[in-house]
Amino acid sequence: MNVRHLIYFTTLIEEGTFTKAANVLHIAQPSLSTAIKNLEQDLALVLFDRKQRELTLTREGEVLHAEAKKLLNHMGHVEEEMKRLQHQGPMELSIGMIESSKFWLPKVLKTMKQEYPELHIEIVEVLGLQDINKAIKNYDIHFAITNQLISEKEVEVQPIYQEKFVALLPWGHVLEGNPSISVKDINGEDFIIFKEGFQTREDILNIFRQGGSRPNIQIEVERFETACSFVEEGLGVTFVPENYLRAERQNRFTIKPIEESNIARTVYLAYDRSRYLPPLVMRAMGLVEEFFR
Repeated sequence: MNVRHLIYFTTLIEEGTFTKAANVLHIAQPSLSTAIKNLEQDLALVLFDRKQRELTLTREGEVLHAEAKKLLNHMGHVEEEMKRLQHQGPMELSIGMIESSKFWLPKVLKTMKQEYPELHIEIVEVLGLQDINKAIKNYDIHFAITNQLISEKEVEVQPIYQEKFVALLPWGHVLEGNPSISVKDINGEDFIIFKEGFQTREDILNIFRQGGSRPNIQIEVERFETACSFVEEGLGVTFVPENYLRAERQNRFTIKPIEESNIARTVYLAYDRSRYLPPLVMRAMGLVEEFFR
């Protein structure tokens, strides 16, 4: 089995017929047929169900097709990276991040810019699980800082730190004088929570479960910034990670520890382990891990 055979094999499947595939590959149809037969002989497997009139893969053929696409895709990215190195093009780093990482990520990026002055950095805010999976699979980002525990087998997920939640109350709230609050203290209060599909929502609901209570959900949002602004306007109370507030400069709300908030959420570094990552990306991930040692 060689790369040329895999290219012929995947092209044949994508085009649907030997004639179309041969035209795309700029080879004679008999040469394509011979190459496919040689591939089957090398693997000692039957890749196509020849009892069917249409081009149909066997189970073995389906597995090879899926893996061959990954391999060829990976090779394409390696070739692009080598061309970039050859022509000394701009170095690029694309990172997906959650909102609460903004208190420390700039410090890591400052070090990266000192080491790679020509480095171009792109930050993509990826919040929901689907957004993260899509960004990683489509190579929109090199890696993600996320609180989502991704279960995709191709994605490596490494815990880097934990953070507790705090409660936000509007100024003048009746509980403003309390040193801390319990979820039962805000039973019945209008609560601002994050939409379905966000791990933060489940983290908050777990805090309420721990306290034997349920939030009175009135507003659902996607961003901490939105939740904070709604609290400032007196539209309700909410919980946010304490690290998010470390980056805030001016707050018009009261911050209180949560008595039941013993369950800290975990923040992960996630990346596609099957993808080639340039040295500068590996260096960036190393700096992220070093920051929390």
